[in-house]
This record gives sequence, structure tokens and C-alpha cells, in this order.
Amino acid sequence: MTDQPKLREVIARHGLAAKRSFGQHFLLDANLTRRIVRDVGALVGRHVVEVGPGPGGLTQALLESDAADVTVVEIDRRAVAAMQELAAVSDGRLRVVAGDARSMDVAALVPAPRQIVANLPYNVATPLLIGWLRQANALERMTLMFQQEVAERICAEAGTPSYGRLSILAQWTCEVALVLRLPPAAFVPPPKVFSAVVALVPRVTQPEAALFTTMEQVTAAAFGQRRKMLRSSLRQLGGETLLREAEIAADRRAETLSVAEFDRLARLVCSRNR
Repeated sequence: MTDQPKLREVIARHGLAAKRSFGQHFLLDANLTRRIVRDVGALVGRHVVEVGPGPGGLTQALLESDAADVTVVEIDRRAVAAMQELAAVSDGRLRVVAGDARSMDVAALVPAPRQIVANLPYNVATPLLIGWLRQANALERMTLMFQQEVAERICAEAGTPSYGRLSILAQWTCEVALVLRLPPAAFVPPPKVFSAVVALVPRVTQPEAALFTTMEQVTAAAFGQRRKMLRSSLRQLGGETLLREAEIAADRRAETLSVAEFDRLARLVCSRNR
């Protein structure tokens, strides 16, 4: 592979000033992007998908790794052009896909074993993650950067203020860990908040699609009325009868339930709907 282009020159050449509409905050520090890739672990033989590469800071670090290849998904036409420029000097290891990652099937983009490594655009990070959790059985690992608040929700334990729907869905399907925090000054332009990288490793056994959908319904009802007791917030799904069958006290609140208890609730509701 020939020398990679300098990122600030790429930004100038392609008019890649960050756009708020795309939730863009570029990470240009090569030491940080390489650290993120090191934290991923061995990438030999892995097919990596990156979403929202921007000018390519993380992309360049991924191409320096032992990954079999890297596929970037980018909706910003300016960044697509920048990525095509990088692909031209990447010895066939970089593929550029233009479009909205929210409408794409990751499993169809690259063969297994698949990993996703990305500094996600802030404005679409949560829906992207939930979509990938739905197909976690097709993924080996996800290493994703979020706003720190979102990262903390993903990793939150029951009984803490950050614990909620995202915590349940992520921890139900994956082993999760917050592995790195980054200050606003690490980005161009600096966001108003800290960011954090979360590692998600899918569990061996994954819920079927119908059960995942039911879990979304159960957690939406439970946390939609967070201050209410479960007998009230889950009334439309069975209320006290459902809770009694799940051996969960009806006067508890959603944030006190473990992931395992939510799993019991979801399985009961799902079985009733069949």
C-alpha cells in the first residue's frame, strides 16, 4: 500500500467541513485511531465494516491492521469521494459503499467473520446499534464510538439512573464494556460532550426475531412510564397476571429489574402472542 493521504489535506481537497445534519465530528489523531483499532484485538481474516468514515482517520488505522478488508458505508457524497481516493491506494482492501447504513443489511455487505468498527454519527448512532443488535448472530464483535451519555446507557447496571431500554437490549444480546473515553478536544470540530468507545461481543445464543421485537415492546412499556410501578406500566401487556407468572413483584419499577427478569417477561409475552 502506498502512502495514505494526509487527513487535513483530504478535508480541504473535498470541502469536508463537518456538517451538523450528518452528526459529524472527525477524529484525526492517528494515535487515538490506532489505539481504538488495537483495542479491537486480532483482525486477521476479519471483514470490517465502518460506518461514517468522514475523511478516513479510523479507516486508515484499520487499513494498517491485519484485517482482510475494510468496507466503508458513507452517506455524505463529499466523504464518498474522499474514500474513493483512499481506495485507489489501498491495494484492493478498501471498498466504498455510498448510502444510508440504516437501510443496509450488514451481513449482506461482507462475508463472515464480520466486525463493525466505527465512530458513529451522533444523530443516528442509537437506531444503527439497535438494528445491528437485531442481527448480532451475524457479527463477531462491534467496537463503536458514541456520545459518552449513550455509551453509559449501553453499559449501565440495573438500579442506576442511566439504566434503560438500550441497556437491556445491548446486554441481553452482547457482552458489553466501555473501553475508552475521549474529550471533545480530540475531535474536529469539538462536540459539546465527551465521547466513549464501547465493545460489544454478541452472545453465543441470540433471540429469534419475534422475541427481540417483543423485548422492544416490553422495555418500551416499562421505561415509557419509568416512575410507575410495573403493574401499571405493563397493564397493556398483562399487568399483574404477567408479573405473577414471571415471579416479579408488581410494585417494582422498571429500573430495578435485571436483564434476566426482562428476558422472562419478554418470553412470556411472546409465547402468549403465538
